[in-house]
Amino acid sequence: MEKVKTIIEAVNGFVWGIPAMIFVVGVGIFLTVRTNFIQFRKFGYAFKVTVGKIFDKKEADNGSVTPFQAVCTALAATVGTGSIAGVAGAIAIGGPGAVFWMWMSALLGMCTKFSEVTLAVHFREKNKEGDYVGGPMYYIKNGLGKKWQWLAAVFSILGVLAVFGTGNATQANTIVTAIDSALLNFNLVTENKLPAFNLTLGIIMAVLVAMVLLGGIKRIGKVTEKLVPGMAVFYIVLALGVIILNYQNIPTVFGAIFQGAFQPSAVTGGVIGSVFLSMKKGISRGIFSNEAGLGTASIAHAAADTDDAVKQGLFGVFEVFVVTILICTMTALVILCSGIQVPYGTNAGAELTISGFTATYGNWVSVFTALALCCFAFSTILSWGLYGTRCLEFLFGSKVNRPFMTIYALVAIIGATSDLGVLWSVAEVFNGLMSIPNLIALFLLSGTVVKLVTQSDRKERQNKNVTN
Repeated sequence: MEKVKTIIEAVNGFVWGIPAMIFVVGVGIFLTVRTNFIQFRKFGYAFKVTVGKIFDKKEADNGSVTPFQAVCTALAATVGTGSIAGVAGAIAIGGPGAVFWMWMSALLGMCTKFSEVTLAVHFREKNKEGDYVGGPMYYIKNGLGKKWQWLAAVFSILGVLAVFGTGNATQANTIVTAIDSALLNFNLVTENKLPAFNLTLGIIMAVLVAMVLLGGIKRIGKVTEKLVPGMAVFYIVLALGVIILNYQNIPTVFGAIFQGAFQPSAVTGGVIGSVFLSMKKGISRGIFSNEAGLGTASIAHAAADTDDAVKQGLFGVFEVFVVTILICTMTALVILCSGIQVPYGTNAGAELTISGFTATYGNWVSVFTALALCCFAFSTILSWGLYGTRCLEFLFGSKVNRPFMTIYALVAIIGATSDLGVLWSVAEVFNGLMSIPNLIALFLLSGTVVKLVTQSDRKERQNKNVTN
């Protein structure tokens, strides 16, 4: 196992090296400039429309979900391990400065994700079952033509491989870690009983995941629509409480974030001294949390019952803001404001975030944080199950969907009983590899994005003139 970990970490270092950082950031800057900074000039509209959809009870047509259910399905994939356990790991390995680089990647990622969602809706198709299908493999196929079919296939293959680690195993690991922490805090279980207990939890998760996934896109949309908004608000309220009760630490924490971004050793006592390591962990975990650049969230948005690709794309802007700027920042402040000892230089996960809550509220809160983490992580497993299904369907047709869903559900058992460090490394490797074909496609299709944005802006101006 140690040799496997060494190999995976070496591959991880190569995939997320300097060229990858330049590529991810470069495409984000390129799209931001070409769309005239759409993530900033349209942010108010994106926020108003997305929040307004919470109260819209409209039912979607057959083969699709409502625009808000599409947002919730995409948010479900991101408001999970990445924004809670992932932030803890980024801070432990990259120092507080990793949070700064998360913010930077998110500001650019808003436009990257907008472009992905817009293209996914614009180039989507309907499959044999009458469901809308789309995502990077479809906008590569339909936007770039036959000579780029190989790139669509590469994305789909990497997407299928990525969902097992990113979408399932790390999420299942977070669920059992959260439950274990709560039970240990109340002395309801002993350390030697945890392996058998976690195996049982893994089996239960596998059964639940299979039941929802086999129900199709509409069932996934309905489950995530109910789980995500309430849990997100609940988590934010608990986090705000920690920050308010430890308000005296806020200036020091923000000072550590900004100083740590450029001088990690000054903040971490020399344990972490590399600016690049801080940047790497911040950007890679930021992408893990909001999926901007991976293209996966656009698969959920492609199923939305809408004819307005740009409007749906603006929901992607809102997602990145909620996940990284809001929830990831809240998680970071819970850890850093609470005064707990951060084990710099080591792998850390949900237990570090939970420690931040319990240090402020007491052990009782571990029950509620465990509940929130379980809901987030479970909904993430469902969303990524959809992503894997669509990738495999693109390669082999819909006949493989049900066998894949069954195998995918069983991976929860592996995640519940495996080493956290290995799972994170595997997830980061496939995330990095999957982003390459997607970012190439976004760069080549940037002209289409600009054309759609221009048409949308012109239509908006015409509507204003008619109104006036």
